[in-house]
Amino acid sequence: MELEYDLLVVSAADAGHDDPLFQAGTAAFEAGDTAAQAAALKSHASTVLGYVSDRFSVSSRGAACRPTQVGDATIGAREGVPYADLLLDWTCPERVDEHVVRSGLFPDGEGYVKGTKTIVTYEIDGRSGSAALDAANPSFSTAQAWYERFGEFFVLGAEHLLSGIDHILFLLALIAGSRRLREIVLAATSFTVAHSVTFMLAALGLVEVPGAIVEPIIALSIAVVAGWHLWGIWRRGEHATDLETAGRGHFSLDRAGWIRLGVVFCFGLVHGLGFAGALGIDEAWSWTLLWSLLVFNIGIEVVQLTIIAVVFPLLFVLRRRAPKAGLWATGAVSAGVSSMGLIWFVQRISGS
Repeated sequence: MELEYDLLVVSAADAGHDDPLFQAGTAAFEAGDTAAQAAALKSHASTVLGYVSDRFSVSSRGAACRPTQVGDATIGAREGVPYADLLLDWTCPERVDEHVVRSGLFPDGEGYVKGTKTIVTYEIDGRSGSAALDAANPSFSTAQAWYERFGEFFVLGAEHLLSGIDHILFLLALIAGSRRLREIVLAATSFTVAHSVTFMLAALGLVEVPGAIVEPIIALSIAVVAGWHLWGIWRRGEHATDLETAGRGHFSLDRAGWIRLGVVFCFGLVHGLGFAGALGIDEAWSWTLLWSLLVFNIGIEVVQLTIIAVVFPLLFVLRRRAPKAGLWATGAVSAGVSSMGLIWFVQRISGS
C-alpha cells in the first residue's frame, strides 16, 4: 500500500490517540528527513497498522482476513511528496476464488481531505484487475464482471473532469474562441489526442514531471487560450470571428486557426500530465491497467464532448442572430477565464 505520509501520520495519530506519533512524524515531515519518517512509523507500527487495517479490509465468504505487516514501512516519493509504503499480508480462514476488498481510508469525516479515491490493482487466485474505490463505492469483489470494473473507471474519469474547474475553464476558453464548428472539432480532437498520450505515458510511469511544474503551466494555458480570443477582438473588433483566406474542405483552417491548434495541442500534453497526477497510479505495466486507464480517459472525453455539444450550439445561434451580443458574450467569458488562469498561475508559482 502507498499512502501519503503526512496524511497517514495525522490520521493514524488522531484515530489512535497517539500524540507521540504526531509529534515525531510531523517533525520528520517538516524536516524532510526520510530516515526519521521511517523511524517514526516503525516506532508506532501498531498505531499505523491499526488505522489502516480498520479502514482497509479483505474478506472471503463474509469472513474477515487477518492482516500482518511484513517488514518495516519504507518511505518513497511521488511528485516530491513523501509516501509511506506498507507491505501487508492477509491470511484468510479458507482458500476461495472470490474476495471482497473494502476501503474507508481517509474519509471526509476526519476533516483532513475530501473525496478520497483508492485505486486497487490486484492479482489473486488467478483473477486480476483494477478497481476505483470511494465513499460512494467503498468495496468490490474480485469476481465482479469486467464491465463493472471498467464502469468504475469511466465514472471516475467523468467525475474528475466535472470536479476539475481548471480543465472546464480551459474547455470554455476553447469554445469561446472557436469561430466555426470546424475549429472547435479540431481543437477538441487536438486536445484529446495530446492529453491522452501524456496521460497514458505518465500513468504508466514512463514519463514523470513534477506537479510544481505541471500545475502552473495548466493555469497559464487557461489564460493564454482565453487571452488569444481577447487579443483577436482587440485587433479586429467586430471581424474577430471572420475567417481569413483558408483552403477548401470542411476541416480547412486559416493561418490563425492552425497556430491556435498547435498551441492547444502543446497545452493538451501538459493537461494529460495533470490528469495522470490526479489519478495517482504508480503500478507495473499490465493489460488490465492499460484498459482501466483507457476507460478513465473515455470518461473524461464523454464529459468534454457533452459540454461542447451543449454550449457551442447555443453560442453559434447567438452569433448568428445577434453578432454583437455574441462577441460581447465570448469576450466576457474569455476575460473572466483569462483572469482566473492568471490568478491561479501566480498562486501556483508562489505556492500559496
